[in-house]
Amino acid sequence: MSTAAQTHDVRSAGPESTPAAPAAARQAPGQTGSGRAITLTTPIKRADIEDIRVGDVIFLDGHITTCRDVAHRRLIEYGRELPVDIHEGAILHAGPIIRVVGEEHDKFEVVAVGPTTSMRMEKFEEEFIERTGVRLIVGKGGMGPGTEAGCRKYGALHCVFPAGNAVIAATAVEEVEDAQWRDLGMPETLWTFRVKHFGPLIVSIDAHGNNLFEQQKRLYNERKEQALTELYQKVRYIK
Repeated sequence: MSTAAQTHDVRSAGPESTPAAPAAARQAPGQTGSGRAITLTTPIKRADIEDIRVGDVIFLDGHITTCRDVAHRRLIEYGRELPVDIHEGAILHAGPIIRVVGEEHDKFEVVAVGPTTSMRMEKFEEEFIERTGVRLIVGKGGMGPGTEAGCRKYGALHCVFPAGNAVIAATAVEEVEDAQWRDLGMPETLWTFRVKHFGPLIVSIDAHGNNLFEQQKRLYNERKEQALTELYQKVRYIK
């Protein structure tokens, strides 16, 4: 990892914590990261995320730009270039609540910024990653095989921000630095935030294509069959 990525173990708050050894690139069902908390700072290099695994927790310093449905559609379906450079940067699937402040009404303040459902962007995300070079995607819930492929081929992560914490997320925003495509309205505008310790962001897809939600789904189904078999054996004697 380069200096843009700093790692510490969330199980110990002390400064002498030793980072856990990286897991294998391809993980078995149910296997997740080592419980590390990792601070990433934009711009994020591919080398910064190679050792990060699903289940690890990220806190972001630097910049993140909100980018959701219509912005994805403008880029992918209509061929319009994004007016924001997010190469080696971070995007947030979200529609924030923004307040206009300042005597000239030319400054903005974030009231709340909660993630929106990432799966709505699934059909765009592989090409979006390729075309923009974005390194970190944050949203709500998991994403599918297209995003897995994009993260694996081009070196990116998808992370989940815990839902219900929109006001807490806003406290990590130090400043609203830019607002593009304001014709789309407040939720769809590309808002660029300068953030400090933005998180926790739980890695759901890593740069090797591991998918936390799919792993847990397979694990659930395996355990379900075993549990049902044991239950049927017990029920057989209740007559």
